[in-house]
Amino acid sequence: MNFVKGMDLSTLAELEKCGAKYYDNGEEKDLLEIMKSYDVDTIRIRVWNDPWSEAGESYGAGENDPKTSLEIAKRVTKAGFGVLLNLHYSDFWADPGKQFKPKAWESYGVKELEQAVYDFTLEMMHLYLENGVNITMVQVGNELSNGLLWPEGKVPNYDNIAAFVNAGIRAVRKADEERLAGSIKGVCPQMEGLSKIPVMIHLDNGGNNALYREWFDNFTKRGEDFELIGLSYYPFWHGSLQMLNDNMNDIAKRYGKDLIVAEVSMGYTMDDYKDYEKLADEERKGYATKPALVEKIEYPMTVQGQYDFMEDFLNRISHIDDGKGKGFFYWEPAWIPVPGSGWATPASLKYIQDPGPCGNEWANQALFDYEGNALPTLKLIRDFKAVSYTHLTLPTIA
Repeated sequence: MNFVKGMDLSTLAELEKCGAKYYDNGEEKDLLEIMKSYDVDTIRIRVWNDPWSEAGESYGAGENDPKTSLEIAKRVTKAGFGVLLNLHYSDFWADPGKQFKPKAWESYGVKELEQAVYDFTLEMMHLYLENGVNITMVQVGNELSNGLLWPEGKVPNYDNIAAFVNAGIRAVRKADEERLAGSIKGVCPQMEGLSKIPVMIHLDNGGNNALYREWFDNFTKRGEDFELIGLSYYPFWHGSLQMLNDNMNDIAKRYGKDLIVAEVSMGYTMDDYKDYEKLADEERKGYATKPALVEKIEYPMTVQGQYDFMEDFLNRISHIDDGKGKGFFYWEPAWIPVPGSGWATPASLKYIQDPGPCGNEWANQALFDYEGNALPTLKLIRDFKAVSYTHLTLPTIA
């Protein structure tokens, strides 16, 4: 596998609908055109089962139901990118703090959930393959550190966790067998040389080695085979780059899997963007990088700090022992502050039982400034060339 330079652009359609515009060297351009010019090769797209209330109210944050995400995926494929299909198995955000069942599955027990995961995964694989999407990898679940499909699949219920994840993996394998046998029509021609669609299992907290050992020790005793371990790494939440580096080297040896940092970002400013969102104070959450968290970061929240962080990050993950570091996905690099695009709506807050408020939490971590101008870190990504080394230990960053 070549080193992946990826971006999560799940909110693309919503952002454009809300009026977001993007510029490179002062010239307005299509976002995908900009990403292609900076050597990005793969786009990560999340899929939620049904991100709408029973009354038809949108959950927001991209409205990434299967149809919406399919349209993004088709456009991304046409632009020449591969697609990481990210199946959440929830109607909204699935992460270590919440793994709510889809509304349609709320009454299901373990066996019914296992079957539902298989059926939904196979349905999504058929839908995306038949529509010519260039699926280059599939993520079964999102940030599964505390499990999925709670309460049945919550840690430490590893038997159930494995049953659910295994169902998703088996469905991907089934669809892949059908693809290779030629029984699925409309498959993207770019997939002809792909002998197997890699499956990723993704946890958060990439600097926490104990978490990864416990989780994957338990899963590998019970689980189907898979190709990729995905990690989330946010420096304000997940420790130092050295901790990430050490964890990746350890789990690469322990499990023998290729590793991809499936989510990463770094802020470039602490300037407020209230005027761009056009929300009252009580209606907006403000940026996730609160001052108390920023104090933990080894890099300043400046344009240069973002650049320096990503330079060190790229050098480290590309030098994981035995060449196991296979790339990254920058999370929502285009989520600039525009009215109407935020992390949640009143309807979705009710679904995830969160008091709110809404608004954009991520704008100061994008790879575009608040006006939509490309930041220098994109040039770093374009020019970066990964070289794999065996058994190389990098020094600790001061």
